[in-house]
Amino acid sequence: MDKNIGNLPSGDVLIEGTKIKAVETEINIENAQVIQAEGMILSPGFTDAHRHAWQGSLRRLMPDVSDLMSYVEEIHFGLALHYRPEDILIGNLLTAWSAIDHGITGMIDASHNTRSYEHAEAALDALEATGIRALYAPAFPLGGEWEQSFWPAGLERLYKKRFSSEGLIKMGVFTHISTNGWDVARHLGVPMITEFLGKELSASLKGLQAEGKLGPDNIFNHCTGLTPEAWKIMADCGVKVTVDPRSDAQYGLEEGVFAYQHAIDHGMRPGIGTDLETAYGGDMFTEMRVAFALQRAFAQNRKYNGDAKAPAPVTSKALLEAATLHGAEIAGFGQVAGSITPGKAADLILIDTNAINLFPSNDAIGTVVHAADRSNVDTVMVNGKILKSDGKLIGADLDYLKERAQSSVQYLLEKQNDFNRMK
Repeated sequence: MDKNIGNLPSGDVLIEGTKIKAVETEINIENAQVIQAEGMILSPGFTDAHRHAWQGSLRRLMPDVSDLMSYVEEIHFGLALHYRPEDILIGNLLTAWSAIDHGITGMIDASHNTRSYEHAEAALDALEATGIRALYAPAFPLGGEWEQSFWPAGLERLYKKRFSSEGLIKMGVFTHISTNGWDVARHLGVPMITEFLGKELSASLKGLQAEGKLGPDNIFNHCTGLTPEAWKIMADCGVKVTVDPRSDAQYGLEEGVFAYQHAIDHGMRPGIGTDLETAYGGDMFTEMRVAFALQRAFAQNRKYNGDAKAPAPVTSKALLEAATLHGAEIAGFGQVAGSITPGKAADLILIDTNAINLFPSNDAIGTVVHAADRSNVDTVMVNGKILKSDGKLIGADLDYLKERAQSSVQYLLEKQNDFNRMK
C-alpha cells in the first residue's frame, strides 16, 4: 500500500522496536529475531472503520433482521438498558480479540451504550488489554437512564485521565448530528463520528456548511440515501466517509446499497466498516468480498441497461486500500499505519498461502481480497508486538472469554425478560 515502494514479489522488512525501519528485497543484519515467512503474504493490518464493539456478546442474536427499528427496539431499547460495566468489558474484549484474530489491527469503536464513566473505563480497559489500535468514541445511550454528568464533564475527565499521545487508543466522540456534541469534540480536539443517512439529514448540510461546522474532523458512517448536493458538500468540506457493505442491506438503511460508488465518484477515499455482529460475523475478508460483488453487480446492471455513465468495475486493489490505508486515514492513524512504510508503526499481518484454499497464490492482492479467511492469518503484529503467531492468539484466554460472554448474555436476557413482564 506504499506507492513509492510498490509490491515486492519477495523481500525483507526490518522492524526496530515499534516501527518499520526498512523495506528491501534483502536485508542482512546481525542479531535480529527472524520471522520466516516463506510462502506468506505480508500486508498491512486491516482497519475496521466502523464497529460497535460493546455488542460483541450479542453475536447473531438477530440473523434475519431486515430493518433498523427492529434492531433498535431489541437492542437499544431492550438489552442495552441492562448493561453493566462488566458487560461492556466482555463485549469489547471479545470483539477486539476476534478482530485481531481476523487480521484487523485497528478499529473505530463507536460505543453508543456508555451509560456511565465506569462503562467508558471498562471499554477502554478491554481495548488496552488486547493491544489493538483503536479510536474509541463513546456516545450516550439511545434509551433508558444513564449518568447525565458524563456528558460532557465526564468526557473531559476521561480524555485527561486515559489518553496520551503515545498510546495506541485515541479518543473520539460518537454523536448524532448535533452542533452541541460536535462543539464538545472540537473543544477536546478529537474527531467526531456520526451515523448519517437519508434526505432529511442531507438537507441539514447546507446550513452546517454555511456555519463552518463541517470539516475533516467529521466522520460520517453509512451515507446511504444522500442527495447529490449532500455528497458535494461533504467532499468540498473534507468530511471522511465509511461504508458498510453488509449492514446497509441487512438493516434496510435507506436505499440499502452501500455508498462506496457515491464516495469515489466525488473523489473521496472511503473506509470499510463491519458495523456490528448482532446479525453476522465481523471480518474484513467477507466485507471486501461483499463490496466487490455489489459494486460489480450495480455497475454491470447500469451498463447492461444502456447507462453511458456506468462506473468502471472496482478492482481488488481499490478495496484492499479501503480496508487498510483509507481506513487508517479515517481513524486518524494514517501517519502511523495502513501501509508497509519505513517510519510507520509495525501493524502487519502474515497470510499463509501454503493452505489448500490458497495455493497456488498467483496474485497476492486477489488472494487476500477473494480467497483468504481467518484460518489463513498466521501472524498479527500491532506496534511491533506480536498478538497472533502460528495461527494462535497470544494472550487471549479463550475459556475465560467464552465463560464471561455466555454469563453476560444470560444475565442480559434474564433482565430483559423481567423487564418485559413488568411492562
